[in-house]
Amino acid sequence: MFGKKKRQILRLLVVEDEPLIAFDAEHLLTEQEYVVVATVDRVADAVAVLEGDSEVHLVLVDVSLADGSGLDVARAAQARSIPVLFVTGHAPQEAEALAIGWLSKPYTQRGLLSAIETCEKVRAGKPPRRLPSGFTLFGVAA
Repeated sequence: MFGKKKRQILRLLVVEDEPLIAFDAEHLLTEQEYVVVATVDRVADAVAVLEGDSEVHLVLVDVSLADGSGLDVARAAQARSIPVLFVTGHAPQEAEALAIGWLSKPYTQRGLLSAIETCEKVRAGKPPRRLPSGFTLFGVAA
């Protein structure tokens, strides 16, 4: 009766080319009972996951990847109506048209979880009262 609220964002794709950050994010998210569909470090691999049969509710993507730009991953996600959260040191202006928001690196574990929860609220049409530290919400008055 008073259990956990059912998440609308449960299945995540993590696109990060810094191994330690990718490992930490995957571990934290799994520990918090999210399903990490895949953790990849290349644009091509991320697009392949998005084009495959896996259901993805949110893409966490760095902008600067070894083989290209996370913006390309965001475009592929947007074409499938999958929301994107940029997790990067600097989000270019173009990012605003492709994502719900941007979480600035370095971030805390709590900051990452709060940013995902904020994305879920926005997707549900509930404007957040307060934004997590280091998080910028695109296209929605906060």
